[in-house]
Amino acid sequence: MEYSEEIIDHARNPRNFGDLKGANKRSKQSNATCGDMVEFYAKVDGGVIRDIRFKGVGCALSTAAASMLSDKVKGMKVDEVRELDGRVVVELMGEVNPARMKCVLLPLSAIRALVE
Repeated sequence: MEYSEEIIDHARNPRNFGDLKGANKRSKQSNATCGDMVEFYAKVDGGVIRDIRFKGVGCALSTAAASMLSDKVKGMKVDEVRELDGRVVVELMGEVNPARMKCVLLPLSAIRALVE
């Protein structure tokens, strides 16, 4: 399966990648099956994600999903983020091979854990 230019761009040049000074929320998730690991840091104030960054190691799909999701949730209310499900990832990334669904859902799992 070929990836879209947008997925390739986010995988090669992830947005919001790196440390976040002053973060008051942190979440780390990993997929033992493939070795993907992602860690999110956020500044949450007034029930809103003011800033978010991530670090981790993973395949192109996992990295792209983390990048795209971090862009999407920045500025969102925590309550809205809690409601996100796998459909949001598919909307952002387009069709995902069912065998790779764990890769793209890992960042969503980490972001949702961040706001629990």
